[in-house]
Amino acid sequence: MRIGEVASRAGVSVRSVRYYEDQGLLVSTRSAGGQRQYTEHEVERVRFLQRLYAAGLSSRTIAELLPCVDSPSQGNSDAALDRMAQERDRLSEHIADLVRTRDALNDLMTAARDYRDTEFA
Repeated sequence: MRIGEVASRAGVSVRSVRYYEDQGLLVSTRSAGGQRQYTEHEVERVRFLQRLYAAGLSSRTIAELLPCVDSPSQGNSDAALDRMAQERDRLSEHIADLVRTRDALNDLMTAARDYRDTEFA
């Protein structure tokens, strides 16, 4: 199938499919006329990549995880689990930073309301 059909069936843009190829996350064959050709496997691969992106992973991190999918082994699985744990820890720290920022903003809003209520009461 051609790139437009893969994109449509996977629920992404043609640009996304091209990007995945540029990043080495997806491979196509080329027709005699130079058009990209894909199989059903690539549709599933694009859907899988979308789930990884939705989990907050970068292209580089996804590329590090793909050997576990493409060449399953104990070593590749262990490496993928370690990498996912690192990403989870990074996301947890980011969430904690966001919570601290939100709490600081709430404190500022409380102070501003208190000031408003005493000054303009």
